[in-house]
Amino acid sequence: MRKILEKSATVIGLALISPLAFAANLEEVQTFVGKAVPSAFVLMMLIIIALVYFRQLPNKSADTLQSVLNSETNAAQTVEADALVIECVRKMAGQKIGALMVMDSGKLVGIFTERDALSRVLAAGRDPRDTRVVEVMTTDPCCASPQMTVGAAMDLVTKNQFRHLPVVENGKVQALLSSRDLSHWLGKNRTGELQEVVELSHQS
Repeated sequence: MRKILEKSATVIGLALISPLAFAANLEEVQTFVGKAVPSAFVLMMLIIIALVYFRQLPNKSADTLQSVLNSETNAAQTVEADALVIECVRKMAGQKIGALMVMDSGKLVGIFTERDALSRVLAAGRDPRDTRVVEVMTTDPCCASPQMTVGAAMDLVTKNQFRHLPVVENGKVQALLSSRDLSHWLGKNRTGELQEVVELSHQS
């Protein structure tokens, strides 16, 4: 008889506890859902924005260098072939640029870079006050036309391992672009367009 009463008490206790446990679990589930839904909504919006961005964003590397010239560069930085190296270095330092295009009678004959100053002047023991830039410049520099795409220009400087690319049209120098100019232009345009997509998503 005692065992029967104990079993009955256990069954009754479980029967009373089960609804309480179920109610507690239900409340936890409701709390979890209440927190998860806003997070899921935000995550879904981010996914939608990313999909729209990558599907609709124009390929800026297919644009021509002319668009970079219009927005990023100033007048071409040049120096005459008979200029002294010390003058070129001072000009580069004053304008905070890494290279100068060397001109002779209005024609591009070479390019003088920081690398040239180090390897062909200082490392060679030459006096920059007595050395003409035409003696230590890089001759026949690789050039691009304004119609070349930004992507092609980036491939060109990357494969040939140089940092400066003169832009020439019909024999006339337009500008001197660096790999940094190209990278900065691509990055700035992508950031701006992504911001536009985000703003459109907020408006919709």
